[in-house]
Amino acid sequence: MAIVEKTVGQIVRERASLHPATEAYVYPERNVRKTYKEFDEETDRLARAFMGIGIAKGEHIAIWSDNKREWLLSQFATGKMGGVLVTVNTSYQSAELEYLLKQSDATTLILGEEFKGTSYIDIINEVCPELKSAEKGAVSSEKLPHFKRVIVMGENQFPGIYTWSEFEAFAEEVSDEQLEERFVSMDPDDVINIQYTSGTTGFPKGVMLTHRNVVNNGKLIGDTMNLSELDRLCIPVPFFHCFGCVLGTMAAVTHSTTMVIAEQFEPKRVLQMVQDEKCTGLHGVPTMFIAELNHPDFGSFDTSTLRTGIMAGSPCPIEVMKKVINDMGASEITIAYGQTESSPVITQTRADDDIEKRVSTVGKPHAEVEVKIVDPVTNEQVPAGVPGELCTRGYHVMKGYYKNEEATRNAIDEEGWLHTGDIAVEDEDGYIAITGRIKDMVIRGGENIYPREIEEFLYQHPSIQDVQVVGVPDPKYGEELMAWVILKEGQKLSSEELREYCQGKISRHKIPRYIEFTKEYPMTASGKIQKFKLREMSAERTEKTEV
Repeated sequence: MAIVEKTVGQIVRERASLHPATEAYVYPERNVRKTYKEFDEETDRLARAFMGIGIAKGEHIAIWSDNKREWLLSQFATGKMGGVLVTVNTSYQSAELEYLLKQSDATTLILGEEFKGTSYIDIINEVCPELKSAEKGAVSSEKLPHFKRVIVMGENQFPGIYTWSEFEAFAEEVSDEQLEERFVSMDPDDVINIQYTSGTTGFPKGVMLTHRNVVNNGKLIGDTMNLSELDRLCIPVPFFHCFGCVLGTMAAVTHSTTMVIAEQFEPKRVLQMVQDEKCTGLHGVPTMFIAELNHPDFGSFDTSTLRTGIMAGSPCPIEVMKKVINDMGASEITIAYGQTESSPVITQTRADDDIEKRVSTVGKPHAEVEVKIVDPVTNEQVPAGVPGELCTRGYHVMKGYYKNEEATRNAIDEEGWLHTGDIAVEDEDGYIAITGRIKDMVIRGGENIYPREIEEFLYQHPSIQDVQVVGVPDPKYGEELMAWVILKEGQKLSSEELREYCQGKISRHKIPRYIEFTKEYPMTASGKIQKFKLREMSAERTEKTEV
């Protein structure tokens, strides 16, 4: 495939002309359905509203909510008028929001009223106390010199904040001709989106992604899934993350696929949507698929229309993959691997790959994507079968981190290779397996141990629902292993029984010295397990207890 040189807005118009009557999106919980023709018209109007309220090309617009319709429309409307959408993690609190608004130079914040009991209105008033006494659109904040306006996704009135309909009314101030002038002035290489990385170490960094980055990545993802206007893709993963707004909405829109959207993930609701809307695709991180498969009512839902989807975001346990194929019926489910800095997908399994390839690898690189695996110390390329750091180069590599040249230089070398920090192995057929993060690798008495290998082994135990393995400091060996285990409902298992299960099956040095049983893991809002927090918790526990 050749690279598509189109903006996000051009893609929407192209799809509306090709498949005007196909449903673009459905919000089953809100009983809202819109065709691609209507979606194109709605996003044109909203693009005019963004211009009418005074947002210039290249201006930064932060957006903070769950998967609301306003979020979806804003993503594609900014793609028509040149605003840069800065996505905000739904779990952020005041210090994190303040950091993001300040670092991103956002002039505008679009927000939901609340999320899971947290009032976003209270938080923005805490971050920007001047808001309460400001005229709408004329905020002047000491801490946030660029910040001007706040728009709420709703009709409740709050001091200094535009309601959604007040915002939409600004469309009347901009003509179709003025929008067209802005529309044609955009270039595929313009930044369209800034996403802040999880910040597992230090402050989050703002990844700058262009039209070319996300349009082509979405197109290649959908091509790999064989998406078309006949597909209906259920998207319960958060929009603020690349999984939602590239693997989800962008992959769908580039193929005229219908988006069936869950505002928040709830396993039973997702199963209901898949059944009622006859979804052919379903996205999720492994913990989401585990929650769906283990829901007591799973068997009462008809998921037989499922064909495809993506499991990504963290390593996918083999047993879960088998159940998604056999019990859910998603026979062509794919695994995708990448990171925000690569817009995000680098490799993906193919629909016709055998189950072995789909459960033991993350597939092969997409078209137009270069990959090499290098020794993390010498930076020399390693042969097939030898672990090393995965590096990638191509259209998909970010423009850089916003206002952070040093971090950009550390991530992208002089030859344009993005260094992922992930340890990978390539087999003779070009398929790649991710064996861990460079920083997750455990060195016990000089032996390199990759937690993923042990997790996959322990996962085969019939009582275990999920397991995570981390390294903990040890005075004798440097590091020891600790396993955090979630048991299936109604199951019992002791540390001794689990260690006995390992005896004779895996090397003695790979058997976790410490085993903790837990009900849940520390998670990011996008469903990723925060291993760094598990490591901190493990270190605290092992200081107090010795096995």
